[in-house]
Order: sequence, then C-alpha cells, then structure tokens
Amino acid sequence: MIQKWLERLAVTRKKLMLIIVCTVIMGLGLGICVSPSFAQAKYSEAPELLELVKQGKLPPVEERLPENPVVVEPLQEVGQYGGTWRRCWMGLSDSSGPNKVAGHVRLVRFNADGSELQPDLAERWEMSPDGTTFTFYLRKGVKWSDGHPFTADDVVFWYEDITLNKDLNPIVPEWLSTDGEAPTLEKVDDYTFRLKFAKPYPIFVHRQALYGGFYAPRHYLEKVHIDYVPEEEIQAMVEADGFHSWDQFFTAKEDWLQNPELPVVFAWKMVSNTTTRMVAERNPYFYKVDTAGNQLPYIDKMVHELTQDKEIINMRALSGELDMQNRHIAVTDYPLFMENRAKGDYRVMTWIDANASCPVLYINQNVQDDQLKKLFREKDFRVALSLAIDREELNELVYYGLGKPRQAAVVSTSPNFNPEWEKAYAEFNPDMANKLLDGLGLTEYDAEGYRLGLDGKPLALTIEFASGVFGPWDDVLELVTTRYWANIGIKAVLKPEDRSLYNVRCNANEVEIGVWDMRRVNILLINPDRLLGTAYGDSPWAPLWGQWYTSQGKAGEEPPQEVKRIFEIWEEVKATADEGARDELFREMTDIHKDNIWMIGAVGETPQLAIVKNNFRNVPDRIIWDDALQTPANAYPEQFFFKQ
Repeated sequence: MIQKWLERLAVTRKKLMLIIVCTVIMGLGLGICVSPSFAQAKYSEAPELLELVKQGKLPPVEERLPENPVVVEPLQEVGQYGGTWRRCWMGLSDSSGPNKVAGHVRLVRFNADGSELQPDLAERWEMSPDGTTFTFYLRKGVKWSDGHPFTADDVVFWYEDITLNKDLNPIVPEWLSTDGEAPTLEKVDDYTFRLKFAKPYPIFVHRQALYGGFYAPRHYLEKVHIDYVPEEEIQAMVEADGFHSWDQFFTAKEDWLQNPELPVVFAWKMVSNTTTRMVAERNPYFYKVDTAGNQLPYIDKMVHELTQDKEIINMRALSGELDMQNRHIAVTDYPLFMENRAKGDYRVMTWIDANASCPVLYINQNVQDDQLKKLFREKDFRVALSLAIDREELNELVYYGLGKPRQAAVVSTSPNFNPEWEKAYAEFNPDMANKLLDGLGLTEYDAEGYRLGLDGKPLALTIEFASGVFGPWDDVLELVTTRYWANIGIKAVLKPEDRSLYNVRCNANEVEIGVWDMRRVNILLINPDRLLGTAYGDSPWAPLWGQWYTSQGKAGEEPPQEVKRIFEIWEEVKATADEGARDELFREMTDIHKDNIWMIGAVGETPQLAIVKNNFRNVPDRIIWDDALQTPANAYPEQFFFKQ
C-alpha cells in the first residue's frame, strides 16, 4: 500500500509544481457585493417570463419585485438569461447540496467571506442597547413563488406554529434561546416584528444568518397544519400520503425538496423530484436583481442527477457532463482534473476549505471501557498518539502536498485563529511518543510487538468511521494505524461503517475513537460545537459532557473544571456585545484545547475543488469554502450564467 502511494506521488510530482495552494484570505477580490437599494426606472426579466407576462399568466416584473429589491453586483459581467445547470447529488440525505445552492435565504446573511452581515429578506434591523430585543423590518413587496405576499405573518407562523410546536420540535433550538428559554415574538405590523430574549444575546443576528430561515408560507402550510384543520381531515391527508403521523407528514410538506407544491422565496423552485433526478426552475418572483436591473437568477433550470457513487460524480465532472460541481469533488483527483481540462472543456477552481483537519481522531473522554477511559484521560497518552503521526508524509502521500500539516485547531482563516494550537504536538516525534507511553507504565508488549494495557491485557483501540463520506479517510487512517501508531506499539483496529450507523453509535456513546472532519471552526461566533463537544453524531470527544451542558446538568456526566470553563466561556460570549472582549474569551477557550488535545488532527486546509465549464461564468476563482457560509451560497449562485 505504501509503495503504491509512493509510485503515485513520483508520477505526479512534476505536474504538481504549478499548483497554487490557497492559504491566504486577504486579497480574494471576490467582486460580489450586495447593495441595499436600487434606483431603476425599469426592470428586465428572462424572455420566458416576459412571454408569460404577454400571455397574461404573470404580472409585470415591476409588480413581482419588492419595492426595494436586493441588488447583486455580478462578479465578472452582467449575465445572460438561459440554460440548464447540470449537477449531481446523492438524494435527500445529501440535501445540503441543493440547499446551499438555492435554499440559503435568511433575514440577514453573511457576505462572501463572513466578515460582515448583509440585509436579505430583512431590509434592516435594530438591537436594543441591552442586547435583549431585536426589531426586524422586512423588505416590502417580497412574494412567494406563487405570487402570495411575504409578510410578518409568515414569520409568526414559522415561530409559533412550527418552531414552538412540541410535536415538530420537542425542544427550542439552542441558537434561538437563552438558558433554554425561547424569546417572545411580537408582530408590530405587516412588515415589522420584534424578538425579545430574557437575557442579553447580542450575537443572535449572526447566528440566525446560518440557522434561521425564520419564515414559512403560512397561506399554504396552515392548510395541512393540525391547529388549523379538523383532526379527521388531517388524518385522512396523513394516511393518503402514506405517513404514520402528522408530524412526519407536515415535515415532508414543508421541505421544498420533497414537495413541489411548496411556495419558496429561493432563486429556483423545485418542480419535480424522481428516483433519478431533481429539477428546479427559476422563481419568477425572486426578490433580487443585478446592477442593470435584470431580475435574477440568470439560469433557467437546475437539474440534479441522482447517484449513490461519488466516483461517478467525479467521472462525470471529468468528462465535462457537469456545468459546475464542487460538492463531492475529490481533491485527490486534482492531477486527473488538471490533465483533462481541455478535453472536458472546464476549468479547475481551488477554493479555500475552512476545514481544520480531514480527518480528525476524536478521543472519547467518556468511553465506556474503564481501562481505556483511564488512558484516554491521560494527556500524555493523547500527546503520544499525536506525536507519532508523520503529518508531512501524510500530506505528500495522500494529499499531493496540497494540504497543511496541522493540529485539529481553529483554521487560519478565522478571526479566532490560535497559531500555538495549530502547532501543538503536531511535530513528528516518535521517540518522545514512546517515552511518554513508557512513563504511563505501558512498558509490556505482546508477541506481535504491541503494548499491553495497564491491566496487563492486550491493548487495542477501535477507530470507527463513516467510510466513503468525505475525502480519502480510509487511506489516512490506514497509515495512522499500520504505520505511525504501530511504530510506537499501539494497536488500533479500523471499523468502517455506514454513516447513519456511525451517527447512531456516536450519539449512544458507543464509540472509542471517532473520526470526522473539523468544519464549522471558521466563524466560532455562530456555533463552536466542535470545541464544546456538542457536535452530536460525528465528533465524539466528550458526548456525555456535552449532554450535561445542553441539559443543564440533567443528563450526561459532569465534566472536569477545564471543560466546565469551556461551557462558561461560550455562555459569556453569547452575552457579550464587545467584539474585542469576545475575542479574548475565544482565545481562552482555544488555549484550553491547545493544552489538552482531546482531538487529534492530521492535514487540514486542503483546497476544495470546483469543476466549472468554460462557458459557465461569474464563478469566483477563489472563495472560502465553509459550512457557516453555506458555500457556494456565498458566491451568490443567482448571478452565475452561461456565456453564449
């Protein structure tokens, strides 16, 4: 296996000398901006919509747009209407794909690099001096895709009838509460509403930029809501659609990817979703225009072909069958993509992946086995495992030198980057690793050269991971177990499994060492769940401690003081309006992680590839790929177009 990687590296090494590794954020020059207002005497629209206007099937574009539409400045040039955007996805479990392309519409959103907030459905907003009350002023004249007005009633319905409905949401979302208590919502008028929290929550608007759509089409969904329709009628609908309960039925009805009839405010509206493809068409009531007054989006249709094999997605991109695809495109296929650019008539974008490490080994501090728990809670044991990994070699063999050998620390693109954490115990030092293990009393070996546990019995660690999910994890983990950890006498067994099973086992605290990436560490202000240990289902370094925190001590296991301090810091951050003070708190949080290394990283900040056809324009060459920014939503896909 090692020889195979070495041969592959030798063959491609010269070709990779021209690679530009994206590690610098300043000077991205994205060129996309959103203007708060637009003074245009006349708007333009897609030819197919103009024809519908002439036929009397649509009102004029001026009547379909809000009084003050959002203005998006095209990246390269004002686009042309037309075309079908071909993409791939892996079905509803992969809903993040189309959601990040079309479905990221918020009251307030982040700009392209996450450095500031921008008005979206809300034209403006205000926060009270004490940080408890937020007033939002909706953009007047926004309409749903069926032409029905978008008003504060849609916000009230989303909040009171969906979010606070115990059948649909047993608990209030963490991002929408303080100390587990939901805010009060007041409708001021048709386009104004006010939220009031029980305690200061000055970062609320930042957090809704990721989590909170904050709206639902009341005029449509109240027709299938149990509080608005007689129970016998609801039950008949549930049975007719083949569901077992109303909550399942309603959840499907409010999902735009499952229900073509659902009105949306997105750039494209799903019109069909079969076993092989999902088709979305332009929303004629979309509330954005370009700087020339052209209603967006430029592209007529978006088609997602269904496939369960990521290799097929990469092969289709390679052959030029996909117009613009970034999701599931493998960085390890970079040489192949570069070699076939002319043949496939595409270009290769290397976006900046704000992923701290891919993968990360999460050393479960709440592991059920008492002997392992004793070892896992020894800092020297975790440090030894980290020092044994040759990250430089991993980067060369698996990632062609494109990544950055580093610890599982906040990414360097983040305002809360801690360079000392990035380097903490990340050097390759197997001699020191052996000394640390010896110092813990692990000095006895079995016949195969593996260390015995403190109880004198064979010591074997089980690493569970979701195989084939993101990147070449199998290759990395094989090197870690058979080469690096084996060299210091630590036996580790790999246990690949289905993603859903892995998630279930993580939630049940049945995993010894879990494996995932480390995303969501670019804008910690939104959700530092990786650092809190509350990222349930994938990164189990402290699942029971996380449960203790989220349940306010009613479940899980009480953590040690340094972990309690992490929770305290996050509570302080949420109530702190001063940015400098928040940064100091985050520095303390990252220092605690730096000193403890509960998560072990390998190689991070690798480029995220985007394969883009040469006639597909207004796509940025470089942009931050980040879940908090819902990439590619931060590239404003509504201004992508086909150059004719």
